[in-house]
Amino acid sequence: MWFFIALAVIMVLIIAIFFLKLMVIIDYYHNKDDDRLKITFKTFFGLIKYKINVPVIKIADDSPALVVKEKIETGPKENDQNKDTKQFSAEDMLHSIQDMEHLVKHVIGLHSIIRSFFKKITMSKLEWKTTVGVSDAAYTGMLTGLFWTVKGGLVGFLTSLLKVKTLPNLMITPDFNRTINETSFRCMIHFRIGHAIFAGIKLLKFWKGGKPHFKTKPLNILSGNKTKSV
Repeated sequence: MWFFIALAVIMVLIIAIFFLKLMVIIDYYHNKDDDRLKITFKTFFGLIKYKINVPVIKIADDSPALVVKEKIETGPKENDQNKDTKQFSAEDMLHSIQDMEHLVKHVIGLHSIIRSFFKKITMSKLEWKTTVGVSDAAYTGMLTGLFWTVKGGLVGFLTSLLKVKTLPNLMITPDFNRTINETSFRCMIHFRIGHAIFAGIKLLKFWKGGKPHFKTKPLNILSGNKTKSV
């Protein structure tokens, strides 16, 4: 008797998880050497929260490498769980480019799976504001037009993949008196966890039969190789 009750409760919980919505909030800010990226995951009415902050991206002083300081926060009170500093050398970047080319060739057949999942994602908010200027009115005008073209193309491609709940808020402000490139980007999307699980199962079936062999350490996780963090 108790076994069937426990089994029924477990089944209800599994079904509830499948129908839960996961919200992803992406915040990015750029101004000169200040680059900040924050990705927040929320579910179960905001009670479960996972946040990743990448507040610093700069060139290392003692070597030709990029330094990325990462902070991960979890829970409603956003307690720090992990802080890490990583360096990526020129060789790592070259391997990353080669791995990306390998990945694109390998996953060309994933187009239908990915597109089907993207159609189940709803974008509830998109704000992209930019201030640009090069201290020359003519060149600033040309640069503003170029930025509008790039933004329009990227946002148009994005909205063709996802369900759009509200119109994107795009803004480009030209500054004719100084050299500046300041950007703030905020995007909010949500989807059901069950849809992500089904998409993951399809991806696993697709990858079965041949895994790509990556050179970089972060991507080796995908190929099943264990690496030590630096």
